[in-house]
Amino acid sequence: MYEKYLEQLEEAGKIRSLKGRSINCYKNYVSYFLKYQGKSPQELTCQDVRTFLLAKKDEGLKAATLNLYNSAIRFFYRNVLHILWDDITVPRMILEHKLPTVLTAPEIDRLLEVVDDIKYKAMFATMYSSGMRVSEVIHLHYDDISRSNMQIHVRDTKNRMDRYTILSKRCLNLLTQYWFEKGRPRGILFPNKFTGNYLTVSTLEQVMRRAVSV
Repeated sequence: MYEKYLEQLEEAGKIRSLKGRSINCYKNYVSYFLKYQGKSPQELTCQDVRTFLLAKKDEGLKAATLNLYNSAIRFFYRNVLHILWDDITVPRMILEHKLPTVLTAPEIDRLLEVVDDIKYKAMFATMYSSGMRVSEVIHLHYDDISRSNMQIHVRDTKNRMDRYTILSKRCLNLLTQYWFEKGRPRGILFPNKFTGNYLTVSTLEQVMRRAVSV
């Protein structure tokens, strides 16, 4: 019922050079919104979005997630349906700004001890020793690891700017162990063992939650 609209959304994202994963997220959020409304997209209004977001808020969704829905649906309204967006009817939620939890060195050691899978052990070591984001670690490739310079090439960052970060000796040792034990991957450094594609952020976050609860 909504396939052609989602295809138009994908095309609109591509023509504006949005990242592939951003386009997929937009499509998922918009698809959920359309199914929730259950009516022709041509009949939608900004009040429909307001009602939807308030319902999701009552279900317990966080402001950050609601703002992702907001961004996706706004993009859809403007670029596919050509509906005028009303920021007063559909304002963005105010976010709570909390300082991130920073693990101490002993806590990081403990985390690496309780993680049995060498893949996730290497990923966590890379993340905490280099200061990389979860999304950056899961998108690493074999060629991004420079043994000679002890650096990691971080591509396709949040700000679309490549950068280099440090590669510690301990992290390199874990990466080397992982590489030999897991089939010496030459493309994606940490591929999904079933599909060969990138792991998802949620997968790594789930492993993290299980590890810290031990």
